[in-house]
Amino acid sequence: MKIDSLRGAKVAIVALGGSYADYIAARLRSEEFDEVWGINSIGGVIHVDRTFMLDPVDRFLDTEFAGLQTKLAREFLATNTNPIYTCVLDERVPTLVEYPLEEVVRDTGLCYFNNTVAYSLAFAVYQQVGRLHLYGIDYSYRQNINFAEAGRACCEFWCATAISRGIHIEVAHRSGLLDTNVPENEKLYGYHRLDDPLVQKVENGSLLITRQSSIESPEATDGDRPEPVLFGRHDIEGVTWSKDDV
Repeated sequence: MKIDSLRGAKVAIVALGGSYADYIAARLRSEEFDEVWGINSIGGVIHVDRTFMLDPVDRFLDTEFAGLQTKLAREFLATNTNPIYTCVLDERVPTLVEYPLEEVVRDTGLCYFNNTVAYSLAFAVYQQVGRLHLYGIDYSYRQNINFAEAGRACCEFWCATAISRGIHIEVAHRSGLLDTNVPENEKLYGYHRLDDPLVQKVENGSLLITRQSSIESPEATDGDRPEPVLFGRHDIEGVTWSKDDV
């Protein structure tokens, strides 16, 4: 089921997390993609060339288990004309296509799928796309440290697999995937506690590690408000530790 036109293609995958807004911003900047792949019902909001909806569609058509997404999913399933990859066909939705699981597993030698986005990433590896731009694939949110969706580790596993196959990956800057939204001076754990932390930067297309002091500081914005706390990186009395614990 190899699709010749996808080899080396520039593909955007857009899911339902908050950083999908970065896809809108990219399109407003006139950024173009060879194809846009949607996760679940995002195709009811933006144009998508392919959709990955690995839950059986009867979950959306016959139950309310999808919550607030249910109505949009039903509208999308009724009007969409492009392929929707899923685990089982349903005659009520003629655009459904069985996900080529055996071919993907055989081609990659890997079988680790615990969420829908992972299937789309594996499909990209299988199809040998050239560039992946990931939007709305968030899983954890800095504004709510007590909530996280399952699946981030699986997606990051497939991102690493894609990179090992020479696929270039860019993640929406608001997304927590691959720690993209972590401040530059906190990305390197341990080093972030130094007075002059080591930071990463890109120079002439290459990733370099250097001291923060060697990089010109950006202008303060938005009143220089403090960033939300990231547990495990910050030591804050009364929040992450207490004198009573010592």
